[in-house]
Amino acid sequence: MPPISLRSSFRLFLLLLLTACGKQQTLQGIFQKSTPHEAYARQLRQAHLDETALGRDWLAAADRALRDSLVVMLPFQETGLFRAERASAASYRYAVRAGEQINISLTLAPGSDAHVFLDAYELSPNQLPSPIASADTTALSFSYAATDDQQHLLRVQPELLRAGRYTLRIQRSPSLGFPVKGKNDVAVGSFWGADRDQGARRHEGIDIFAKRGTPAVAVVSGLITRTGETPLGGKVVWLADTEHGQHIYYAHLDKQLVQTGQVVRAGDTLGLVGNTGNARTTAPHLHFGVYRSGRGAVDPFPFVRRADALPPAPRTSPERLGQWVRVREKTATLRHSPVARGATVGAMSRNTPLLVLGSQANWYRVEQPDGRIGYVAAEAVVPAAAPVLRREALAAATDLYARPATSATSLDTLPARSQVAVLGEFRGFRLVRSTAGTIGWLPAAAMPKG
Repeated sequence: MPPISLRSSFRLFLLLLLTACGKQQTLQGIFQKSTPHEAYARQLRQAHLDETALGRDWLAAADRALRDSLVVMLPFQETGLFRAERASAASYRYAVRAGEQINISLTLAPGSDAHVFLDAYELSPNQLPSPIASADTTALSFSYAATDDQQHLLRVQPELLRAGRYTLRIQRSPSLGFPVKGKNDVAVGSFWGADRDQGARRHEGIDIFAKRGTPAVAVVSGLITRTGETPLGGKVVWLADTEHGQHIYYAHLDKQLVQTGQVVRAGDTLGLVGNTGNARTTAPHLHFGVYRSGRGAVDPFPFVRRADALPPAPRTSPERLGQWVRVREKTATLRHSPVARGATVGAMSRNTPLLVLGSQANWYRVEQPDGRIGYVAAEAVVPAAAPVLRREALAAATDLYARPATSATSLDTLPARSQVAVLGEFRGFRLVRSTAGTIGWLPAAAMPKG
């Protein structure tokens, strides 16, 4: 870590250069077609800060986050930390279903000065990540509708030299209203893909059970394109959702209350629940379907499923953020995901020190001394500083390094016979705290034997 005065000077230099660029070309001007993250990266290059170590690290961290992400399950909540002394970016990969609305928000802790960029991407095999939506500190939340069953990725990255704590939430909600008045997804009694006619066909929708005469309502504003009666669907209504390029199908109605060509608003009554058509022998219900342009029928359940409840708050200690912990057992596992089986980054031996970057449920998001990032179970680690492994006196003057490598930046030179507290051990190095409170790395060979 560079001296505070040097870091402060660089930060002032950075702000002056970016301000000068901003006066010439504002984000709402030449950068209006760029995301806030892209605009900031362009400003860095224009100010030639990409030629500095910190600038290069920031750009590299942004690219690396798109290639190497952690895997999480929705709904998701994590409390995390940005460190001013190091350029970094966090990235999270999650599965979505067509029809879900994904809601992303980031809340900064009081006193945080971080300016943060949020960018969501769609992931496809053998293709570059495709941008979906983005935001920055001026509006640290956004929502978007998923168009396919796919993997998505969210990158979270602060500006250079910004620090602070944050809470990130990713939740799902329906992209359409619910089609039966007074009901929710608990009333769904038959789902997409269920066998019909002794397996001759599959159910291309969901069945929502309700009393005869219950209003079936428009799930979105649109145009009624067809009404009529068919042997299978009985009395049906088709609603065109031109905004999303799809058609909504209502079947087995007891009565239709709209006509072809009628414009309706979300919540308007289109008909009454019944059991007409091939549903005469079943209890009254609405068959509800969604047909996407060029794709045909898709599972409508994600379009109308209830919104996710707020994810549980982390049960791990938020005071650990930014602090070192160490592996307590003989071995522990660093994982890409706290939920996916087999998502292993690697095994860690006892006393391996880990820097805590985030906290969620019973897991910590941590960084190994070699830079690898993943999740570790909270029960597998203990605070590195209380109690320390041991205290030792140096036999000779020794450099204290920023990383476990003799090629790393020297933070300090510790004189002979100075005392250090050993916090952890990793690949021939020991993480120590000097009497001045500086935490860094010493080669194990420089420490007393035994």
